[in-house]
Amino acid sequence: MTWLITGGAGYIGAHVVRAMTQAGERTVVYDDLSTGIAERLPADVPLVVGSILDADLLARTLTGHDVTGVVHLAAKKQVGESVERPLLYYRHNVEGLRTLLQAVTDAGVGAFVFSSSAAVYGTPDVELVTEETPCAPINPYGETKLAGEWLVRATGRATGLATACLRYFNVAGAAAPELADIGVFNLVPMVFERLTRRQAPQIFGDDYPTPDGTCIRDYIHVVDLAEAHVAAARALTSPGRHLTLNVGRGEGVSVREMIDRITAVTGHDLPPAVTARRPGDPPRVVASADRITTELGWKARHDIHDMITSAWEGWLRLHPEAARG
Repeated sequence: MTWLITGGAGYIGAHVVRAMTQAGERTVVYDDLSTGIAERLPADVPLVVGSILDADLLARTLTGHDVTGVVHLAAKKQVGESVERPLLYYRHNVEGLRTLLQAVTDAGVGAFVFSSSAAVYGTPDVELVTEETPCAPINPYGETKLAGEWLVRATGRATGLATACLRYFNVAGAAAPELADIGVFNLVPMVFERLTRRQAPQIFGDDYPTPDGTCIRDYIHVVDLAEAHVAAARALTSPGRHLTLNVGRGEGVSVREMIDRITAVTGHDLPPAVTARRPGDPPRVVASADRITTELGWKARHDIHDMITSAWEGWLRLHPEAARG
């Protein structure tokens, strides 16, 4: 098969391309390079630069490269920005997806893997989030991901397109330093940035109903996440099959514990500073990963230490001044 990876030059996308090619699958990347980096891609992987809203270019790409399956990761994904610019998020994440699905069905592509998010669940009040936990997103980003799932499933039912929606939890780590996350929007790089400036890492609220008062999250290594995409793609062999799967480790780690582990790995000893809660942060969001194991035989292989050490190596590649000394 030949797989089109939209957003394939991004942090997660480049890891998916790497995993797919290592598994022997042919890949083509489609990316507007607004946040993606072309140098992340292997030299022998074709790159088409274009917008997910460009129906004509999508159609030419699908037919010109004989694409038989799509992994769709191209999306706007910053929660705060989605609150400020909801129309932008609905345009790119929903209308962009609709445009792509139209091109996919017109071209007779048979399989489609959709990058969803744990943000579809909102603030679940459960110990473990299963795929049956009610979805109640609390921001436009999560809303667009849930609407995307609806659109993907409806298209599959109507056309026979085999589909999978993968709900990511908190992604961290890197397969290699040059593939590391360069954005500062998630906890691990946010702590790295503070330590680089010799500033105390921040904890947003320590009065939650958790053992140490800080929020608990489920972290997944980006390499494991990429391998989950390979497993999902290869499972979509029957027309009309649909999968909705959490991708996590099923293990909660508190913000305070995560910061302690980061400072231990980096050698920085600045104690965290507690500040006010952020609106909408649920106390605990931890995945049940049973279904993906049952359906795909997939299970996460990397632990928190792997995530932090590999992410730190990537951070030091771009920020050598962050080294302790």
